[in-house]
Amino acid sequence: MQKPARVFSEVIRHLFKKPATSSYPFTPAQPMPNFRGRIDFNSALCIGCQMCVRVCPAKAIEIPLSAEQPPAPAPVEGQPAVPAKKKFDCIMKLDHCVYCAQCVETCPKKALIMTQDFELAQVDKKKLRRHYK
Repeated sequence: MQKPARVFSEVIRHLFKKPATSSYPFTPAQPMPNFRGRIDFNSALCIGCQMCVRVCPAKAIEIPLSAEQPPAPAPVEGQPAVPAKKKFDCIMKLDHCVYCAQCVETCPKKALIMTQDFELAQVDKKKLRRHYK
């Protein structure tokens, strides 16, 4: 059993120390710079190579062809017709994702990025499926 004087000195010492924990729900949390949060998608940069789908260990990504395709550019006389750039969507299953960032590192056009967003908890599992257009 400890002596009361020793316990009292320990209490006094900790009264004037900075808290070891953060007051997160009441103040915004600041994640570290290399924090791996929710993955975001930029459709304008995606070329549909499916590299992210192949390297995802959790099979959490789908890259389907978008239903809304841009119109083909007007043909220029004397030049061959140029096909329109295809547009792709991204379906992220956040309940499957392990946030390893392999998809982000593999994307040749940097269409996928890691965000600092970490508040992803949901009661409805359907809300964990994000369709980026």
